Amino acid sequence: MELSGIALAQGFWEQVVGPLLARRWPGLPVVAGRFGTGSDVLGLDDATSRDHDWGLRLSLLLDDGNPGTGNGGGDRVAEIDAHLQAALPRTWNGFPIRFPVTGDPREHHRVEVATVRGFASARLGLDPGEPWDSLDWLSVTGQSVLEVTAGPVFIGPSQTPGAFELLRRRLARYPDDVELVVVAAAWAQLAEELPLLGRTADSGDEVGSRIITARLARVAVHLGFVLEQRWSPYPKWAGSVFAGLPAAGAAAPGLRRALTGGTWREREAGLAEALGVLHAVQAGRGLPVAPRAVEPFFARPYLGVPDAAVDLLRAGVVDPVLRALPRGVGAVEQWVDAVDVLVDPLRRRALVDAWRSPRP
Repeated sequence: MELSGIALAQGFWEQVVGPLLARRWPGLPVVAGRFGTGSDVLGLDDATSRDHDWGLRLSLLLDDGNPGTGNGGGDRVAEIDAHLQAALPRTWNGFPIRFPVTGDPREHHRVEVATVRGFASARLGLDPGEPWDSLDWLSVTGQSVLEVTAGPVFIGPSQTPGAFELLRRRLARYPDDVELVVVAAAWAQLAEELPLLGRTADSGDEVGSRIITARLARVAVHLGFVLEQRWSPYPKWAGSVFAGLPAAGAAAPGLRRALTGGTWREREAGLAEALGVLHAVQAGRGLPVAPRAVEPFFARPYLGVPDAAVDLLRAGVVDPVLRALPRGVGAVEQWVDAVDVLVDPLRRRALVDAWRSPRP
């Protein structure tokens, strides 16, 4: 059985890094675990994952308010990083301790040392020490939240919750108003293109029909995560994790049939089945739902999404800024596809901040 990245990180902490820190800074309050980027943070790494950015990786987070951290923790962070670079051995358990990773070609140890505030801000683009408004919530992606919340903690505060645990609790789910807008945006996007799945094929555009099917399946998968109050990982793992969701995962067979269907009617039927599952999950959550997930699209031989699927959700939104958003605009990852934007919190924030200004 292959050694997982999490098991490797835990052993590295317990046998090497933890004792090294204890000798130099006895009683240092720190959260140690495996957070940030990498398939191993999600527990999904395999043999293929080892070809880059995999190995002895660890996260050490200091509470910004810890006595003696100095300069918001910055002085102690730099001191710990330098000490580890000088004191760690060359290898452990047959793995190199210093190695390059994507974006950093240095032969440096990969123990990420940061304050909770710095670590979270670098991934979310949000300061955990400040209040967040509704648009702030729309600027985060599921993957950025998982980089903070998904990985295991090997050691943390022994009594009262520290800043990192409180942050993880804060990120457990969308606030109610934001969730309504995100779910409504998904149904609005489904409504825009579901009837086109058959229309394009009938017009002789089989490729276009399949592209639309894939786009709609992607929207449905994201919707399923939100309805389960789970955060969606980046696309490499979204399908795998989605299939294992307790309730929404039951939509996976319909989505598979939609994506493999030989005719547009088979693809439409698969999507309709999947959307029916998500409609039931949404009703079970107590969220507003239309009487049905899909319905005939006017007099044409295609299916559409009822207007009520969107309208009932948006009617429950209280925040005037959210109410003013266009129907298909929700979380930034629902309306932006560019990876270089989605992985950059400053770019995400800049896009979402555009909705703060009144429209002419």
